Amino acid sequence: MEPVRTCVGCRMRAPRSALLRAVSQNGILIIDERAVLPGRGAWMHPTQECMASALRRRAFGRALRVSTPVDTQTIEKRLNGYGNKVNGSK
Repeated sequence: MEPVRTCVGCRMRAPRSALLRAVSQNGILIIDERAVLPGRGAWMHPTQECMASALRRRAFGRALRVSTPVDTQTIEKRLNGYGNKVNGSK
């Protein structure tokens, strides 16, 4: 049985493989492709709707338990298609 996580955007539960994990490193929100980076992670669906909802609700700060605002530009670029990898990775 695969682990289940909750999306910080839409609050729906989904298998871990269907979600992206994001962590905060030095105040910058980055995508953890392999889900192995240390620290708390925030899980979300790789969609614009979930990203917008999470930003509107300020869910990343609560999920990651950080008191300072996190820079979300890297994830926004990735979801807009600028940071996609070749070779068909997620």
